[in-house]
Amino acid sequence: MEMSVVSMMPLGALRYPQRLREAGVDVRSLELRAWWDPRGPRRLSGLIADLVPDVLHSHLKHADVVAGRVAVGVGVPHVSTLHVVEDQVVGLAARKRNLAARSRMRSAAVTIAVSDALRAWYLATFPEWPDRVVTIRNGVPAPPVFDETDRTAVRAELGIPPEAVVATMVGVVRPGKGHDVLLRAAAHVDGVVFLIAGDGPEMATVRRLAAALPPGRVVLAGFREDVSRLLAASDLVVQPSRFDALPTTLIHALAAGIPAVASQVGGIPEIVAPGTGLLVPPGDPDRLAAAVRSLAGDADARRWMGKAARERFDQEFDGARWAGRLVALYRSLSD
Repeated sequence: MEMSVVSMMPLGALRYPQRLREAGVDVRSLELRAWWDPRGPRRLSGLIADLVPDVLHSHLKHADVVAGRVAVGVGVPHVSTLHVVEDQVVGLAARKRNLAARSRMRSAAVTIAVSDALRAWYLATFPEWPDRVVTIRNGVPAPPVFDETDRTAVRAELGIPPEAVVATMVGVVRPGKGHDVLLRAAAHVDGVVFLIAGDGPEMATVRRLAAALPPGRVVLAGFREDVSRLLAASDLVVQPSRFDALPTTLIHALAAGIPAVASQVGGIPEIVAPGTGLLVPPGDPDRLAAAVRSLAGDADARRWMGKAARERFDQEFDGARWAGRLVALYRSLSD
């Protein structure tokens, strides 16, 4: 399969386009001034004429609108992927969401939802034909193999004692992810170091809540790209989201072979199956603290849950399996 990736916005010195190019992927940009720049469809049409693709695949609502206006006119099968449950939006944000849905329903041969929960929300919200919406859950590559030396080195970098039980949360620090819930729970969990990796608009709140806890209880690692290394130094992953379609961090936890404590919301139960972790109600720091204490105090449970997690990853979430499902869908549209 030959792939071209088209960014709507200027690429500048961003690292990910360069990494794609190093992997042999053609990377272009529409060079738009803003997500809703009206020049998007015309510029994409020019690229389509140059690339002559068999399938046009768009991600997120801004790209769905641009691709939807172009695909119908050029006769290229259009695939759209839904990544986010947008049930909390109002006003202008809701109008943008609805505009994208109308464009998607008009042009997309298939709409992919990354979880059954997201698919159910979409079909309940918009008058789309159910047989045009399929679930293909995201996958990630299997991580490198890390040993005890790597685990010790990462902990030393972060100032975490080698014998500590480490509960890690990785994600953008934004409303809805539950960082406040995690930190309120952490106040009631002794003997565990809570490692938070990520950055975002709620970082000031996270720092304030973390500063009120005993020294060493929370380690703020900031934005990181070495998630696999962090997880290799962790004993469990915590994901206290209030809503989430399919959090990639939990898929990485499966791949790393460590159990998770996560909210029973959205697509999370589709990742954290029985035996691979513990699910708790969203927004409940007391139940979250109890679940973390339970796993932190039971190394045997963490070990067998971690083994089950890795088996689930190999069966359902390995990146090669995900890619195979996606390519099969592409072929069904272009044959």
